Amino acid sequence: MPIDATLPYDDTNIFARILRREIPAKTVYEDDYALAFHDITPRAPVHILVIPRGPYASWDDFSANASEAEIAGFVRAVGKVARDNGLVAPGYRLLANTGGDGGQEVAHLHVHLFGGRRLGPMLVE
Repeated sequence: MPIDATLPYDDTNIFARILRREIPAKTVYEDDYALAFHDITPRAPVHILVIPRGPYASWDDFSANASEAEIAGFVRAVGKVARDNGLVAPGYRLLANTGGDGGQEVAHLHVHLFGGRRLGPMLVE
């Protein structure tokens, strides 16, 4: 169910619980700024989620409130995950949904890395 990205951060969301190790995840990368893990309902042969460690509800919240170090560290982590998983040469899609109209379903910033096959159009009307 899409969420309202303007609401305050809710630390009971599933990604906050994964960060606290209350829920297991198939981790592919972690550092001081980000955690990356396989999506449990993949939409492509490679479908990895990358989340910041900080309590940011959406891309808007993150870009407005994260420190420069957090922003740089998160962006670098996304790139490293793509490189480490062999996605750069064949190509991949990076997606961040924000708010209800954007289809965001978890109130913690996350980006999807899709790859492993030729991807279709960005939006299907």
